[in-house]
Amino acid sequence: MRRREFIALLSGAAVAWPILARAQQSEQMRRISVLRNGAADDPLGQAVLTAFRQALQQLGWNEGRNIRIDIRYGENSAERDRRYAAELVTLSPDVILAAGTPSVTAVQSITHTLPIVFVEVSDPVAAGLVDSLAHPGGNTTGFMNSEHSLSAKWLDLLKQIAPGVTRAVVLRDSANPAGIAQFSVLQAVAQSRGVEVSPVSVRDAGEIERAVAALARSVNGGVIETPSAGISANRELIITLAARYKLPAVYADRYRAISGGLISYGPDRVEQHRGEAGYVDRILKGEKPADLPVQAPTKYQLVINLKTAKAIGLTMPAALLASADEVIE
Repeated sequence: MRRREFIALLSGAAVAWPILARAQQSEQMRRISVLRNGAADDPLGQAVLTAFRQALQQLGWNEGRNIRIDIRYGENSAERDRRYAAELVTLSPDVILAAGTPSVTAVQSITHTLPIVFVEVSDPVAAGLVDSLAHPGGNTTGFMNSEHSLSAKWLDLLKQIAPGVTRAVVLRDSANPAGIAQFSVLQAVAQSRGVEVSPVSVRDAGEIERAVAALARSVNGGVIETPSAGISANRELIITLAARYKLPAVYADRYRAISGGLISYGPDRVEQHRGEAGYVDRILKGEKPADLPVQAPTKYQLVINLKTAKAIGLTMPAALLASADEVIE
């Protein structure tokens, strides 16, 4: 290389290097706080957070480079939710993700200015989290699981797989507004389906065991598990009891069927968390939660565990198997 060309190359590099360095230095580190009112070891929680991180990365947000994510788990404790909500707010995040109605309520009680994006919430208008789905108002928006009317679908599925069922225990979180509303819907439609429903608190393992054992002593019993963070602590117990007593059981989450539950029907929560990443991206780029409508699920999953069905001596209707999104054999 000639001397003149070499000097020109050095001069160009000298100009380009400060520009590159300034670009790297100017990339602002943004902060995201996450509060989940479930447990850290919940398989669903792990899966959805992985999906959220992957979606963020596809949008150009990489942990350690331009975002930092701080995560806390309420573990189905209102006191922990409040404490961790306060702790996360003091970190002055750019946006807060809250999973589950209790977590959203805890964060909203502390801040009315920091942007909040929620997920895993049933009927946020009825819960008082937003003004309306189209115009959330305030500092909160997000992705709802479903309206409470979906609860009737679980009872219909129970009757479809076990037409003789006349009694069902409904496992719900009585401290969660969604759990109360979901049972009300089931209670309202139960008579027309020829089923008597009884609520059981998912926060008390002993109550769950006693209720399921009592149900098993009678005939034509079934189980419905509604979605809540309280389920996380006793999810394995519920599946084990249903298998032990050979009871037909309907769950609201795909991961229960994968873990040995008989049948599940509910929204694709992984897909919702990918959408949640999209809302976070838009907020980090300047949009306001009040201008982002609450999103309802666009995809529901019906999952049947055929292995479990065979183990409890139940034959699944062919039409239901044909309509399933996933069949586990």
